[in-house]
Amino acid sequence: MPRGATRMADSGRGTGQHGPAGAPPSPTDGRTASHDGTYPPLNVPKPVAEGLWVVDSGPQTVLGLAVPVRMTVLRLADGGLFLHSPTRHTPALQAALEAFGPIRHLVAPDTAHWMHVSPWRKAVPGAALWAAPGVMERAHGQGVSLGRAATLSATPPPDWAGEMAQALFSGPGFAEVAFHHRPSRTLILTDTVQALERSRLGLATRLVAGLVGSATEGGTTPAHLRLILGRRRAANRAAAEALLALAPERVIFAHGAPFERDGAARLRAALGWLLD
Repeated sequence: MPRGATRMADSGRGTGQHGPAGAPPSPTDGRTASHDGTYPPLNVPKPVAEGLWVVDSGPQTVLGLAVPVRMTVLRLADGGLFLHSPTRHTPALQAALEAFGPIRHLVAPDTAHWMHVSPWRKAVPGAALWAAPGVMERAHGQGVSLGRAATLSATPPPDWAGEMAQALFSGPGFAEVAFHHRPSRTLILTDTVQALERSRLGLATRLVAGLVGSATEGGTTPAHLRLILGRRRAANRAAAEALLALAPERVIFAHGAPFERDGAARLRAALGWLLD
């Protein structure tokens, strides 16, 4: 971990793993959490590895329930920034990110994670927009124009092909593109794995998240997405196996505590329902 990097919250917390003895509390540690599910401090970049940051935000309201949401930021080899699943735009956050490099790529990685793209497009008009299959249609159906975008697939574009591998999870009405960042050995997911921490959640969210599997110890795929991804089980199993073959050390996703270490083993356990 580079100098100044902050340890992320780890979904191994249930096993009592909080990092090395004497390590400072993480900004996303449960000891600083409120009960809205979020990981303070919010809307600021927090370093994870060389050229890799997370921005925790929220709470985001889903069907009346408050859930945390996370953006992942990568600095590519050309110095430009790659914003995965952009969260709420603020001038202060934009300025903090641009201190690391110019924002060149805005990525809407699945059909549920595009709601904050428009403000970023207006603020950074020169950035390219990349969208998972179905995102543009979903936005249009809700009366939102995101402008021009390139459609993502399992094949990375030349813009970052030398640094990242991709995989596509899909089912009826849903698609998510996963990214494996080779330099940091980090897998970046969105919704396919979730690991909400019950201790951070309000009562209603805690009850619903427990029922659907979003707050399963160690993380897993929520029940509704299992049903959707199960419709194309063979293809999605192949995508999961391809990602596991890359042996990620850490796994970051949009909702809940990331896998800070032993990423491949924890990912295999989280996707056991799909791989078995």
